[in-house]
Amino acid sequence: MTLLDGKKTSQDIKQEIAEAVQKLKAKNKKTPHLAAVLVGTDGASMTYVGAKVKACELVGFNSTLIDLPEETTETELLNEIKALNENNDIDGFIVQLPLPKHIDEQKVLMAVHPDKDVDGFHPTNVGKMALDLPTFLPATPFGIMELLERYKVPTSGKNVVVIGRSHIVGRPMSILMSQKRAAGDATVTVAHSRTQNLSKITKDADIIIAALGIPEFLTGDMVKDGVTIIDVGITRLEDATKKRGYRLAGDVHFESASKKSEFITPVPGGVGPMTIAMLLQNTLLACSRK
Repeated sequence: MTLLDGKKTSQDIKQEIAEAVQKLKAKNKKTPHLAAVLVGTDGASMTYVGAKVKACELVGFNSTLIDLPEETTETELLNEIKALNENNDIDGFIVQLPLPKHIDEQKVLMAVHPDKDVDGFHPTNVGKMALDLPTFLPATPFGIMELLERYKVPTSGKNVVVIGRSHIVGRPMSILMSQKRAAGDATVTVAHSRTQNLSKITKDADIIIAALGIPEFLTGDMVKDGVTIIDVGITRLEDATKKRGYRLAGDVHFESASKKSEFITPVPGGVGPMTIAMLLQNTLLACSRK
């Protein structure tokens, strides 16, 4: 069993990006600049945005954090996005989700200019991805593809099951895995909450990508020997034995599933660190396009 170490791989990618930034600076070219918009005080969102700002510093990017209060109106947020779209020094930016309930997330994501949409969520970029045209790939699926490629996980002709059909992970993964690419050329099944006989489907899978948001859902008796498992989920579960009072769990029951796996991602330390690394990669791409 080989652990797909997202923490180490993301560090390698950040080092590569840092070297690329040094070369840009040596040629007096523009330093990549990533901005993040945070609305409210959601604890997880504040942690994620803080990690992104720290990652920018690490690789030599410029970064801007726009921290808005919970009561920010939709119009005010859209005006902030308009200003970022028009700011030539900003190469890419993200609007941290979730947003307060009084703001329409879809309207906000649509307002981000596709050329600065380093999250890869805008319909223009999703459409380009589906057509296999150069674009910003959604950061989490991008990170998964990079892990599979760097660890040389065999994917060509393999039977892949994606559990979950979200626009952020499930659907993009199904598209990318079926395309002609280094970590692609697979036959893909998308399973979801209405799928019947899921265990039968997963037992036939060579590769399983679990992105449904239910902790420890996929167990060892649902997979075959030699399977590759990518665990996208991360949930806090109460645990009185831990100093902080909780433990982090993925969508996969690691103890039982890992015994049958040839490759598997841990939680934490698997897919999560890759997401930020690929956000930086997209920002570098946005800058280079100029």
